[in-house]
Amino acid sequence: MRLKVEFTTEPFDLDEAPAHALVAREVIEGARLDAVDVGPFGNTAEGGADAVLTAVDALLRRALEAGATRISLQVNVVGEGGDK
Repeated sequence: MRLKVEFTTEPFDLDEAPAHALVAREVIEGARLDAVDVGPFGNTAEGGADAVLTAVDALLRRALEAGATRISLQVNVVGEGGDK
């Protein structure tokens, strides 16, 4: 199964990326995912179910530890395929 996750971390800071946003980017870019798009107002990543779920767990834990007060995320099944 393939999954796509979309997420944002808060609070926002338009002048400088907060620590929790940098940590979230680090987690997602370092995960074994096929497609990653990191932007100032939203982020997406796609890959095998195991890889996405592992990345989401790390993202939640590390972003909260880094000061996030809210993390919004949505996970969608986007197709079948091997877990990468």
